[in-house]
Amino acid sequence: MKNNDSPKESLRILNSREKKEINQRVHEQWGCELDKSLVFILSNKDKLYLADPDIEMVDFKKIRLDRIGTYVATVDEKDVRLSIEGAQIIGPSAKKNVVDIEYDEMRDWFHGLDLAREDMKESGFVILKHDNDFLGSGKVTGKGILNFVPKARRILSAD
Repeated sequence: MKNNDSPKESLRILNSREKKEINQRVHEQWGCELDKSLVFILSNKDKLYLADPDIEMVDFKKIRLDRIGTYVATVDEKDVRLSIEGAQIIGPSAKKNVVDIEYDEMRDWFHGLDLAREDMKESGFVILKHDNDFLGSGKVTGKGILNFVPKARRILSAD
């Protein structure tokens, strides 16, 4: 049964100044930007979605939507945390804070485990990469990289 105490998610199209702010933060962290031609939509739960520019013709007040477009990041006052899709979108053009991991680390990552790495030069959120595949993002701490793969997307098998 649903909890009626939680607020409904509402969506808001960001103006060019807000898009520039987010892109500046993405550039500071990864040395690249999100496609400015796309529409940036922010939910009241700080989730950033990207959509085709034609979406601006939709009046969000007349329809009830929880999400629209592709979820790419969670944006708060301090950080931008990329989703798996967000990492795949900007990963190929990222110039910094991309961490190459080995096959065994990739398997651990998709099982939901943090990666033990104490020799990290990077800071904040990083994009994880194995060969040519961008796997998502994690946060560098003193002990390693914190895993943010949602439970619903983790591999549950013992293999």
